[in-house]
Amino acid sequence: MAKRTLDSFFKPQNENKKPKIEPTSSTHHPSYPSPISDLPSHISVGLCHATPDASPREINNQPHLDLLYMQPFIPSPTAKELFKFLRDELPFYRVQYSIRRGAVETIVNTPRFTTVFGVDDTSKFIQNEDSLILVDSKTDQPVRMSRYQYTPRPIPPCLDLLRQRVEAATADGTRYNFCLVNFYATGDDSIAYHSDDERFLASHPTIASLSLGARRDFVLKHKPAPDMDDTDSKDPLKFALGPGDMIIMRGETQANWLHSIPKRRGESQGRINITFRKAVVPAGTNNYYNYNVGSGPVYRWDEGAMKMVKRDHV
Repeated sequence: MAKRTLDSFFKPQNENKKPKIEPTSSTHHPSYPSPISDLPSHISVGLCHATPDASPREINNQPHLDLLYMQPFIPSPTAKELFKFLRDELPFYRVQYSIRRGAVETIVNTPRFTTVFGVDDTSKFIQNEDSLILVDSKTDQPVRMSRYQYTPRPIPPCLDLLRQRVEAATADGTRYNFCLVNFYATGDDSIAYHSDDERFLASHPTIASLSLGARRDFVLKHKPAPDMDDTDSKDPLKFALGPGDMIIMRGETQANWLHSIPKRRGESQGRINITFRKAVVPAGTNNYYNYNVGSGPVYRWDEGAMKMVKRDHV
């Protein structure tokens, strides 16, 4: 047996031991630009067992407005870890697209990073040996890719657990098949007034919107009547959404209200917004992948540079 020196009695025995690193697994799929890590156990346990600090608040005191406001839906410690994880692990995009105003075609640069997963009701992913394949929802036969302009991607486990939690909280039987993720790198990133009232969402869609990271204003205003100027609308409603807060928009909200995330001068911290929704026809799938993935390069978070960095090879 080797003798211990006098110094060794005063030297901590675990000084040279490396801290234990929680093993993580990843989900691979041909439609992903790279494998997407699964949630570490401490985050998934936090999501499964966390309960909101307060009861959901119904906001329906305005014409055609029906909101369910959870402040917060995910308690702060778990929300903070989830923000860092999704920012670090998900592939993001800065999509460019063109719009035509009369005879003029304009190129638009999306003022935030985006990504999307899911497929509309006409198709579904099923397990086939060691991979998920896309099949027709009625026949279970493989889908001809001519159905879609872009290749649909299954919702990865790290977001699917969250989807299940949100469905349970929605409490009206709604099932979501799409997950859209926006990353607002700073207060300069934003989204203009719009409504999610496209036909491919069917009538009166329920859309759940979860906030993580920096606190940002979520602003709603009623759509002006056909004979009114936009300036005639009443003062907008404003919610300062913090990490873990969630707003569920229901009923006639999308048909009659617009919502936005305006710029916030001086804000240097990032924010992630996750929305869950249900598309019913292929037009929804084509729309979401066109405006949230497109054909541009992939961006990933670079911890050293503290920003999203373009990845030519992933």
